[in-house]
Amino acid sequence: QNMVMSFRVSDLQMLLGFVGRSKSGLKHELVTRALQLVQFDCSPEVFKKIKELYETRYNKKGSEAAPAPPRAEALPLHSSYDRGSAVPRTLPAAGIDYPALYGKYLNGLGRLPPKVAKPEVRLVKLPFYTTLDELLKPTELVPQNNEKLQESPCIFALTPRQVELIRNSRELQPGVKSVQVVLRICYTDTSSPQEDQYPPNIAVKVNHSYCSVPGYYPSNKPGVEPKRPCRPINLTHLMYLSAATNRITVTWGNYGKSYSVGLYLVRQMTSAELLQRLKTIGIKHPELCKALVKEKLRLDPDSEIATTGVRVSLICPLVKMRLSVPCRAETCAHLQCFDAVFYLQMNEKKPTWMCPVCDKPAPYDQLIIDGLLSKILTECEDADEIEYLVDGSWCPIRAEKERSCSPQCPILVLGE
Repeated sequence: QNMVMSFRVSDLQMLLGFVGRSKSGLKHELVTRALQLVQFDCSPEVFKKIKELYETRYNKKGSEAAPAPPRAEALPLHSSYDRGSAVPRTLPAAGIDYPALYGKYLNGLGRLPPKVAKPEVRLVKLPFYTTLDELLKPTELVPQNNEKLQESPCIFALTPRQVELIRNSRELQPGVKSVQVVLRICYTDTSSPQEDQYPPNIAVKVNHSYCSVPGYYPSNKPGVEPKRPCRPINLTHLMYLSAATNRITVTWGNYGKSYSVGLYLVRQMTSAELLQRLKTIGIKHPELCKALVKEKLRLDPDSEIATTGVRVSLICPLVKMRLSVPCRAETCAHLQCFDAVFYLQMNEKKPTWMCPVCDKPAPYDQLIIDGLLSKILTECEDADEIEYLVDGSWCPIRAEKERSCSPQCPILVLGE
């Protein structure tokens, strides 16, 4: 790595041409490509070529001794992936003794694994995080020995633009910036986008300090094991916000399951911001909601019982308070709503995205604000329940005591 960092443009082009990589681009792009080659695809032949170029560079005429190569500065991994190269199977390690490592292969004790194009691991999109840059693609944690406790290091540096984004972002709370570098971990499964999932015995060290990882939620139900909220781990407060190299070490338990990790520059959103976005793009027009009511109440030909109406509560099932922003998922089969304000606040603290009415998934991108019920809430302030009728109209359902004071039909007086 240090040798490569000392190369001129012509040396870098010769090295990249030797392995059939692109030789075009600015110097920092060539350096990036060459460092990736050293970290992930170096062979004994490539190492020999690097050494040859280095010695030729500093020992021309045999009169000057080769100076000590400069200290290598890690480049941002999001820009350093050569699209034509294989995705690394383990996190890049700093300070590798390449002569010793590849001497083993030269002695015939092993062979370098062949390049195999593999499908990439993808992580699910998270409503509270907007991805700005991918610093490290999801990369498999590969055990280095038979020990149960493994360590996988990664080195990288932020670009000046990324540093400025973090420094200039607002604070969500004291010491917590809205633009963050986060670590995400999931199962190594390429069949579908993966949810965050921590391996056993996880610990994350950033430079010289350990980063706190979310603990377990206690379970209120007897016999049910406590659950751990697997979410992105914010590393920003422990990182060097400069051109300096950051080193991240993930400690994890190797018990058979395979995990992958990725690093991202993200902007963390608040529940208030998600609510405003929902109010902007997620309101369903009252007439469309009315058509949905009529459809649900339409007589089912296979049913012998005609449905004449359906009751809907104006009280949120989450907090037992009157609805303010009535909302439900498009995929929900019921007309009952819950309050978007409290639903988003609860998922900000403990993300489950489950409908409190039917207990089925209600992800953010499927939420709608019921325009008809919003209108009813402003027109019906003296009732906690309404009934939708087959023609799409509605009427308030008041308390039994209140209804008993008001006769529902005219009184017939006999003898007149």
